Amino acid sequence: MSKISPLSNSHELGLHGNYKNKDEADLLIIKEITNIKIYQISKYKNSDADIKNISLNGHNFPANSGLSAGDENMRIQWHAPNVWMILSNNEDIFQEIKKQFMDSDFAITDLSHSRAIIQVKGKDALNVIKKGSPLNLNDFGKNNCANSVYHGITITLDMINNDPLTFNIMALRSFAGSFHHAITDASLEFGFKAV
Repeated sequence: MSKISPLSNSHELGLHGNYKNKDEADLLIIKEITNIKIYQISKYKNSDADIKNISLNGHNFPANSGLSAGDENMRIQWHAPNVWMILSNNEDIFQEIKKQFMDSDFAITDLSHSRAIIQVKGKDALNVIKKGSPLNLNDFGKNNCANSVYHGITITLDMINNDPLTFNIMALRSFAGSFHHAITDASLEFGFKAV
């Protein structure tokens, strides 16, 4: 059985929108993030485990709302009090998670096949987000994340980098087509390269 990408029927590679007479370096880059493991970690109410004592691949778990941590290979997002999302391209990440999180203190849920992730990179990436989300992004910076909506679709927004502006935007797989259309439609004005 082979894995089918959530956007396999939607994401068309190439140049799109207002790209003519523009330097390719000025275009947005839009790509689907695939082959990624996604785990939700929830701390039980009766647990007295301290998340400050736990790290994964050298990254600490954010203790406050609106924060994420990690690098291009792994992201840890704060989702709610005592709830985190781990996104990793490491096939063996589950074994590392199991070593750090005791079954008596935490619930671990595999969400790998339930999400679609689009990365938007470029100087106009913030404008693409603002076109569809009510989030106040004025103070949003690297390693900030938030749950919101984009054209009525529930999303998680994670700012990976601020130079160049790079956002990973995650939505439920069942909304993948509409989600992709909304993002790419908002990007046409600036011109983008789908990779």
